Amino acid sequence: MDASPLLPLPSSSSSSSHAPAMEGVVDYRGHPAIRPSTGRWTAALFIIGVEVAERFAYYGISFNLITYLTGPLRESTASAAAGVNAWSGVSSMLPLVGAFVADSYLGRYKTILFASLLYILGLCLLTLSSSLPSLRPPKCSMNDVKDCSPSQFQVGFFYFAIYLVAVAQGGHKPCTQAFGADQFDEKDPEESVSKSSFFNWWYCGLCFGTCVTLILLSYVQDYVSWTLGFGIPFTIMVLSLVVFLLGTKMYRFYQLQGESPFVRIGKTFAALVRNCLASSRVSRKNQITTTDEEAEVEHCKHEKGEMPTNIQIEEAKRVLQLVPIWLNCLIYGVVFAQSSTFFTKQGSTLDRRIASTIQVPPAALQSFISLSIVIFIPIYDRILVPVTRKFSKIPSGITQLQRIGTGMFLSIISMIIAALVEMKRLKTARDYGLIDQPKEAIPMSLWWLVPQYIIYGIADVFTMVGLQEFFYDQVPDELRSLGLALYLSIFGVGNFISSFLIAVINNYTSKSGESWFSNNLNRAHLDYFYWLLAGFSALELIIYLYFARSFVYKKRQSDA
Repeated sequence: MDASPLLPLPSSSSSSSHAPAMEGVVDYRGHPAIRPSTGRWTAALFIIGVEVAERFAYYGISFNLITYLTGPLRESTASAAAGVNAWSGVSSMLPLVGAFVADSYLGRYKTILFASLLYILGLCLLTLSSSLPSLRPPKCSMNDVKDCSPSQFQVGFFYFAIYLVAVAQGGHKPCTQAFGADQFDEKDPEESVSKSSFFNWWYCGLCFGTCVTLILLSYVQDYVSWTLGFGIPFTIMVLSLVVFLLGTKMYRFYQLQGESPFVRIGKTFAALVRNCLASSRVSRKNQITTTDEEAEVEHCKHEKGEMPTNIQIEEAKRVLQLVPIWLNCLIYGVVFAQSSTFFTKQGSTLDRRIASTIQVPPAALQSFISLSIVIFIPIYDRILVPVTRKFSKIPSGITQLQRIGTGMFLSIISMIIAALVEMKRLKTARDYGLIDQPKEAIPMSLWWLVPQYIIYGIADVFTMVGLQEFFYDQVPDELRSLGLALYLSIFGVGNFISSFLIAVINNYTSKSGESWFSNNLNRAHLDYFYWLLAGFSALELIIYLYFARSFVYKKRQSDA
């Protein structure tokens, strides 16, 4: 989407001048893109590889972040969970800024490039924070607990590094998927089919990268060293930048078209408000004649700006129509936050041995989410869609909003199972006299946690992919980066809400000495929190169904 060529234009004409050129699309030199030699799967695979590497690096931090905060940084369980939620929330909100910068100024390619460089810097600082003696938190001394407390500078440096990574992924995340989809031409029948397959392979690739992250990095960070655990993502991001640059000659670039769509829609909203206010003000003046009234309205248009065109009004209406759906998905974002916080802490208290010798890292349990996604996506695509299509006559089997709602229902089931398992865990701790021995593994297998992970993974196949498709498809065509950013912002706001809930509940329950989020999980009540989220999710689903039933899809939407 860059407005200028990446490299100086050569003086000689292209040898492929007689090949079919694509309108409005250029290659890396600024020439009209030639269909056979640019884009398609060859270019898209480079971008998929880069995104898999980026997710590997991001989840290498996020999945085990609560362990680092409660370990080397010596934070309490409640403050660590709030810190993880706040960081995840910022990370998920910043893509809105990244989408604006990409669509308005830099274009997707340059935004990805600059974001990758910032990513590398952040990961480098993170690696240094766990390796250099002056930046690394001191090791615990059993004789002096004060020796365990890191300095404010060390804590500040660590948080600066991870928030630098958050800023970087804010530019990276909304652009890579859209840039990958740009490599396929919707007007070409063959490439249009490939574009649909691209999203499936994209999500499967991300889940594969996530599985590798959880299995490899969680073990390295827990049992080898945090320095190596942070250094591996740093190395991976350096290599991914090299791979991204190697594919430059094959990419297709959509040029920026005139005024930013963000600015245009903002002006449309402002103009509508101004003209509505002007009309109501004139109508209240009963003494004014019709001629005078028309004159004042015309004066208002001249003074404050013309009425938007029908196309601009339609764009604004499309964005406004998404707001109720966006709002009614926020609790799902709160539930999403638990998989990398309390689910992980819950698993850290159990017997995680396999075959009596292998100790599974707590964060690695999250790999069951990714594995269930990788397994269930083909089942959904090859079995469920054809079966439901016979009854609904909809090409996708079910509508996008039906898909999202199904995932919401499954997330409620996941929370109920999590609450029941936590009740079982607390009872086992009491029965074996382990209430005040938080470091002792409870004689309860890690497999008890697997159902809540698997159910939530299946919920993701419905809701996460459904949200992605919905916000990409239902926004105006020029705002698809914004659509993907809106989808991501659900989880950002969800993390903030989760952090707020934890802070309020912890403050209230701590007064009675029975905090729901006690550092000693055997005296905590995560089960109460899970029941609360299940109740909120059920209420959210009821309200969501009301708005989903009245939603009007785009006319071109096949399942409208």
